[in-house]
Amino acid sequence: MGEAKALPAPAGAPLRPPASRTRWRWREPSVIPGFGLTFGFAIFYLSLIVLIPLAGLGWRSASLGWAEFWRLATDPRLVGALRTSFWTAGAAAAVNAVFGVLVAWVLVRYRFPGRRIVDAAVDLPFALPTAVAGIALTAIYAPTGWIGQYFQPYGVRIAYTPAGIVIALVFVSLPFMVRTVQPVMEELNREVEEAAATLGASRLQTVTRVVLPALVPAILTGLALSFGRAVGEYGSVIFIAGNIPYRSEIAPLLIYIRLEEFNYPAATAIGAIMLVLAFVVLLAINLIQAWSRRRLGHDG
Repeated sequence: MGEAKALPAPAGAPLRPPASRTRWRWREPSVIPGFGLTFGFAIFYLSLIVLIPLAGLGWRSASLGWAEFWRLATDPRLVGALRTSFWTAGAAAAVNAVFGVLVAWVLVRYRFPGRRIVDAAVDLPFALPTAVAGIALTAIYAPTGWIGQYFQPYGVRIAYTPAGIVIALVFVSLPFMVRTVQPVMEELNREVEEAAATLGASRLQTVTRVVLPALVPAILTGLALSFGRAVGEYGSVIFIAGNIPYRSEIAPLLIYIRLEEFNYPAATAIGAIMLVLAFVVLLAINLIQAWSRRRLGHDG
């Protein structure tokens, strides 16, 4: 009998490489060369700027010993400062999740005189020094300020209270929400909204059932960025906070106080605790974002 010959592959069937050339690859080949060099530079830069300082902070905290670290972590003044920092940052991020989306909606869906000026003003907190922002906000919301004077007769104080901290954090973190949501909103298909309207959906139903579900991943991303920016803010807060221990004192200010006292172990412990808590919160937000993407079918 003659030697069996391999049958030709049917038309349209994908071509498979020879078995000797088939091997597992952890990355797809790219037409752009230099992956190894760029990947190595990215890891080096990330390690130099982020990983090495964080590792140094963790190593210095570990050298304190568990008993000393726990004593510093449970200090009532530190607990109060951490509580103030995190709840005000969360409140500012929540406010931005509402009003940041509204600002992005106005900039994307409407054309009006001065629109470019408003669009540029959104980025003002990026360019404005945070200390200057804090002084300006304090002058406005102080009991004798332009806005604070109208609340003073009712016994309501904004500056030198946690409410002032929230306002300062909203100011510095608003651009993160707007600039995250705005490009996604610009890419939304208007035909889907028109189809919903032709099927009898009201404007409110179109927004809540068509527009907002498509914006949820971007809103969660902006929420994480706003929270991360706000929780470590220092310059714009110290002027308007009042810095009253157990009431309006923030954790970054307490770190600065401990450094001025040459109490480096306490400053290191505060930094490590803030790092762990911020990482847990951001990880939870990212897990929710990934879940929402899978649920809405945005992931491949």
